[in-house]
Amino acid sequence: MFDFDFSPSRISAVSDAFCPVVFGWLVTGSLGIFAIVFAFLKWQKRTSLNWVKAAARAKKKAWKKLNVPLSHHIWAEDYGCGEQPSTCCVCLSPLVSQSLGTKAVLHTPVHRCAVCGVATHFYCSQYAAKDCKCFAQAGQSHVQHHWSERWVKMDDNADISAFCCYCDEPCGVPLLDASPTWHCMWCQRLVHVSCHPKMSKESGDVCDLGPHKDIILSPLCVKEIDAATTRRLNSIKEDMMGPTGRGEVRRRRHRNKAAPNRSLSSKFQDVPIPESPIGYVLNGIASLKKCYSEKNMGFFPGNNKGHSAKGPSPGLIKKRAGTVIYGQVKKYRLVNLPKDARPILVFINTRSGAQNGPSLRRRLNMLLNPLQVFELNPFQGPDAGLKLFSSMPNFRVLVCGGDGTIAWVLDAIEKFNFESPPPVAILPLGTGNDLSRVLQWGGGFSKFEGPTLSNVLHDVDHAAVTMVDRWKVDIKEENPNGNSNQTNGNSNKTRAKFMMNYLGIGCDAKVAYEFHVNREENPDKYYSQFVNKLRYAKEGAREIMDRACADLPWQVWLDVDGKDIAIPKDAEGLIVLNIGSYMGGVDLWQNDSEHDDNFNRQSMHDKMLEVVCVSGAWQLGKLQVGLSQARRIAQGSVIRIHNSSAFPVQIDGEPFMLQPGCLEITHHKQVFMLRKASEEPKAHATAVMSEVLLDAECKGIINSSQKRLLLEQIALHLS
Repeated sequence: MFDFDFSPSRISAVSDAFCPVVFGWLVTGSLGIFAIVFAFLKWQKRTSLNWVKAAARAKKKAWKKLNVPLSHHIWAEDYGCGEQPSTCCVCLSPLVSQSLGTKAVLHTPVHRCAVCGVATHFYCSQYAAKDCKCFAQAGQSHVQHHWSERWVKMDDNADISAFCCYCDEPCGVPLLDASPTWHCMWCQRLVHVSCHPKMSKESGDVCDLGPHKDIILSPLCVKEIDAATTRRLNSIKEDMMGPTGRGEVRRRRHRNKAAPNRSLSSKFQDVPIPESPIGYVLNGIASLKKCYSEKNMGFFPGNNKGHSAKGPSPGLIKKRAGTVIYGQVKKYRLVNLPKDARPILVFINTRSGAQNGPSLRRRLNMLLNPLQVFELNPFQGPDAGLKLFSSMPNFRVLVCGGDGTIAWVLDAIEKFNFESPPPVAILPLGTGNDLSRVLQWGGGFSKFEGPTLSNVLHDVDHAAVTMVDRWKVDIKEENPNGNSNQTNGNSNKTRAKFMMNYLGIGCDAKVAYEFHVNREENPDKYYSQFVNKLRYAKEGAREIMDRACADLPWQVWLDVDGKDIAIPKDAEGLIVLNIGSYMGGVDLWQNDSEHDDNFNRQSMHDKMLEVVCVSGAWQLGKLQVGLSQARRIAQGSVIRIHNSSAFPVQIDGEPFMLQPGCLEITHHKQVFMLRKASEEPKAHATAVMSEVLLDAECKGIINSSQKRLLLEQIALHLS
């Protein structure tokens, strides 16, 4: 007979015997799986590196046969590792050191090209080949593919970069016998190295600039001005200036020679810009002259070790924090522009919001012609880019920044007095991005989520033109010094600003003012939109306790279209609205809700303003989460706000302290903006009609003025 003893003591004894064995097998199996995965990842990384090296060696062998216009790299020091290539493009050895379980770290700075994104060791850059993409090819019959190794992984064109453009076989997986790949720096297409000779024989390596050809400034339209031409232009201008002007120019040149550490902005400002209608010339590559810089850049004193041995010696520019740029000061102009050309002009404010401007600028340089991309900073505004593009009848503007940056660019466009002003699209980089929200461009751009940069460019190309009211704000303040310095007996000082989104006085402006002051003092702490919003909430919580604007109803008077409007006694802030988004997406007027007043619906192009009031920073917080509504108190076309004591004021998110005086808001004009085309029939119809009008102008059926008037009517009726 079998003895089936299932007593608890026997089961416990068996369990005690087998548990260590089972646990040992589990640990051994886990370690084995981990070792296999680790070995596979190391093999994959090594195979990918060998792939890139094979592509680099193949390119060096075939480079003489390709006969492609080339340019020097624009080197800049970089300590970051985010999108940084992991391999030096000169010695083909790793740039980063990485141990198991640690993040890759750059122990020494590397030199990275601001145009094509390749990187080298700082001691290898002087030996780098002259193989950067050349964006000035005037005189060539066509654009050639600029094949290169894919040092920087760009996932913005996944559809066209997954397969070889010749054989349609996959290019993304480095198999054992697979051919390495090249990618074109213009159209972003991939080709197997083994397929390239066949494709070159069939098509001649002609590049069509890829899916963004309509918005890329063709290098065939860009001409580099040589030094002799520049000297002739300067001599002509000196002759026109007379003896006094020539003396001033000589003194500037002498200071440039005697002081090599002068700032980069001074270097470019001292070179005269010809204002003739023959063509506008940039002082160097305006979009690259301040790469990775914000201020106080100067020339690095005589160190020739980093200069290339081949070709002319590039300049060396250094920032105090350690960023260095190698590059020549060159001049360009646009020539032979096609009538149907419609490139985009990009302005990037690197200090907006999360300060992602430098990374975004590198990626745009890779996708577009670098001459289209301009950085905005205290030393350079939008004028340089607008002047370069002013001879182009049809172009669009993409502003990468916040609401303040948009206002800056619109001010510059107005000064140029274009016959048909370029419409403006937005890539939101700011904190609130309210105008971007109402135009359907979103509340913020992130490289990790949301649309890719390539999709954004596609949306800009197919966007619909709309109109937005722009308002003039006359600011009159009492002069605390009286009329002692006034010759006309008027003791008030007056200045003007422009508004597109909203104007606030009181508690909301107080929060914005404190946030602005802290960001100016510590810009490094405001490195992401999420952190910025947390700090904004912190200032709001402080205002809830302080209630610094509780006396607003007794210190401020409101006048709308000549009528006095009573301000509620519990109000701590007045907000004048032009658009339906405030403070990061809050709809204060709420067109779709039921109200017991007789006010009209809000529109951003009806030449009317709306006025609401809030009862403190606590209500601002509830508005953010949808637990409260602002009180609607007025609607009109002329708004006057009088204050008897100093109050914080913010216009489109730009705060300042208003001394006792008056604010008068009147309609200025309507500006062309680009609205992201949605699936709605009206939005699609607007985009199609814009294309039809552009084609009619190119064919001479209508002129620029007629196109402008028709665009205005279409935008007003179909928006």
